[in-house]
Amino acid sequence: MDTMTENDYLIAWGLYAFAALGCLLVWMRMTRWMWRWLREPLRLLVAVLLFSPTVVDPVKAKVAPAVAITALDLMFKVGNNAWRAISDLFMYGMLAFGVYLVYVAIRFAMERSARARKAQADAAKAAARANEPEDEHLFGGAGDDRYGRPPVPGNPQRLRVEPRL
Repeated sequence: MDTMTENDYLIAWGLYAFAALGCLLVWMRMTRWMWRWLREPLRLLVAVLLFSPTVVDPVKAKVAPAVAITALDLMFKVGNNAWRAISDLFMYGMLAFGVYLVYVAIRFAMERSARARKAQADAAKAAARANEPEDEHLFGGAGDDRYGRPPVPGNPQRLRVEPRL
């Protein structure tokens, strides 16, 4: 006897999606201290577990969360949807991790080239500083040192910059 209407079905999925999103956000908060190469796959795994659907009733095209169907079928030993749900979880997991590996490869190449550009710019900046003559400054301090006397440490005139003639 099926007493769940289409509206009830959509409300149940909406509530589940809201709760699963909350669980995913809590998981992201719990894993933020981890190393990035461990944190991202764990987050992806939990997202796949929470958001992977599986077919429950092929005639009416009804789906349910695969992890919930697997847990209910294994705990209460009712129905024969556990293997279908596990295979759906595995399929969605393989697809998600495949896309993630492509993303990681692209990001790794971009970060490597950015590090190389930064190192090249730092080397060029250091070479420019090394070639800059130290004695020929265009501007000097306006303190007492321009008259040959040692500068006074607390002199407010030392903050001014005047051109050397």
